[in-house]
Amino acid sequence: MFRITPHENAGSFTFQLEGRLAGPWVEILRDCWQSHANQYEGRLVQVDLQAVTYVDAAGKNLLTEMSRRNVKFLASDCQMKALVAEITDQKERPS
Repeated sequence: MFRITPHENAGSFTFQLEGRLAGPWVEILRDCWQSHANQYEGRLVQVDLQAVTYVDAAGKNLLTEMSRRNVKFLASDCQMKALVAEITDQKERPS
């Protein structure tokens, strides 16, 4: 199971994710992120990973791409914090 809940306010746009970011859910998140792109202008874009239990390689690649486009991440457990640290480290490396 996987759930994407978009939250927006005047200063930010957040995708709250729940469950496993794997398999077909990766492309669904990509589609959701890209379909809302016109609403991001001038706002902080965040992905809330606090309720994510697993991220596969394709999900990690998407999150890395999002990071390169200045998306920020919210994480609370050790596993997701480590993933965010790895993703943001990859952001600094050339593609």
